[in-house]
Amino acid sequence: MTKTARTGGQDDPDQHPPGTATPVRERLVERTCAWCGEPVAYSGRGRPPRFCSPVHRRRAWELRSAQERAERPVSDGGQSREPVREVVERTQTVVRTVVLGDQDKVPLAPRAAQRLNGEPYTLPEDAVEWIEALVALRREVSNPKIHAFRHHIALACEKTARALRDADPGPEA
Repeated sequence: MTKTARTGGQDDPDQHPPGTATPVRERLVERTCAWCGEPVAYSGRGRPPRFCSPVHRRRAWELRSAQERAERPVSDGGQSREPVREVVERTQTVVRTVVLGDQDKVPLAPRAAQRLNGEPYTLPEDAVEWIEALVALRREVSNPKIHAFRHHIALACEKTARALRDADPGPEA
C-alpha cells in the first residue's frame, strides 16, 4: 500500500521545498488474531489473515452464526426472549398408622393367590394334591430363593397344622 503525503516546513528531516509531494510506503507486516489476540505474520501477498489458525477461524464463525440464528424470530428457529417459566408439581404423601382394638378390626377381603410373575396361582383341589404340594415344599427348603422366607413359611405351616388339628372331629371310625 502506498500513501502520498504533502510535507513541508522545518519539521521535515529531508528539507523538501514547501508544497512538494513525498512518497510514503506502508506495508502490513503482522496483525493480531481476531479470536485470541496472538500476533499473526503477513507475507504481503493475498488477503491479510484475521486468525492465527483454522480452529480460531471456525470458533469465530460458530459464534457469529449462533448469534445470527439467535436473533432470528422464534418461528424461524430463533431464540425466545421470554423468561423461562417452570411448572412444578409437588406431591406430599402422609403415612398414618392407626392401631385398632380387636372390636374395631375389619376383616380383610381374601386376596387371590398369584405367582411372582403375576399369573394366578391355582391351589390344590383335593387332599392328594395338597400332600404333593407340601412334599414339593419340603424338597425346596434348601433352595436359595426360599431361604430368606423360611421363617415365614414355617410360621404359616405351624398355623395351618394347628388349624387342621383344631378342626379334627376325632378319630375316624
